[in-house]
Amino acid sequence: MYSNTGYLNGADTEIEDTAHPLTISGCGIYRLVHQNAITTIRPSGRKDYQLLYISEGKACFHSEGKETELPAGYMALYRPGEKQHYSYYAKDNPEVCWIHFSGFESCEILDKIGFLGNHFLYCGTSSHYLEAFRRIILELQLKRPCFEELVGLYLRQLLTEVHRSQINSITCKCPHQKEMEAAVHYFNETFSQNISIEEYAKNQHMSICWFIRSFKRYMNMTPMQYITSIRINKAKELLKNSDYNIQEISNLSGYENSLYFSRIFKKYTGFSPSEYRKQPNEWANAPSS
Repeated sequence: MYSNTGYLNGADTEIEDTAHPLTISGCGIYRLVHQNAITTIRPSGRKDYQLLYISEGKACFHSEGKETELPAGYMALYRPGEKQHYSYYAKDNPEVCWIHFSGFESCEILDKIGFLGNHFLYCGTSSHYLEAFRRIILELQLKRPCFEELVGLYLRQLLTEVHRSQINSITCKCPHQKEMEAAVHYFNETFSQNISIEEYAKNQHMSICWFIRSFKRYMNMTPMQYITSIRINKAKELLKNSDYNIQEISNLSGYENSLYFSRIFKKYTGFSPSEYRKQPNEWANAPSS
């Protein structure tokens, strides 16, 4: 078995801490390499919480004579005192991350992200989850100054990412969220360049009509409207916080023609660029009519 682990006290000790918000006693990543199977049975459970995340393959959980197979993207939670019985099989190519923790905020946080009355939770596969586990493991191994505070923050980050995934699964009306998020990221990175919506859709192997319709459904505006909003906000920032002239700001905001830039800017803000620069900040930041 491949194992990368870190412990608060140098070994796998159970800690029941009710004096602090979150205390992490151990964290690790397991991956079967040579063994065919490994089973963990704790009839009386542990004193602390144990959270497991299946990042690859699948794992089997046993309860009341039933076996539940959880594929990658699921988390399993054992609360203090709960019987634990789970197995990994080499044929399933499992990679499982785990963490032991306690603290007076543990129950509230876990209930908030979706574990209220549940032992299993689907949160999807994400490099952010793995990165959080790895950071916690490293801090527990090195024990550098302030490591106890940091591992608590990393656990909060992990659980917040899981909470976000739960909210997105409920509220997102777009079935192609990843594609739309990639477009949002691209437009924010390249807004100062000459962006062609048609070329972007073609390069992503999407029809232009489908892309515009899907983007509008996700962002409540067309791709070009979104790009324009980025450019106008950038121009407003430069007008208030730099000494660049209007032509320079026009170029930095993605407009080669300063006259066209001025028309677009006034349409969105109610001021010409030079008028906006002269306005007091409280007026300049007010929404346009």
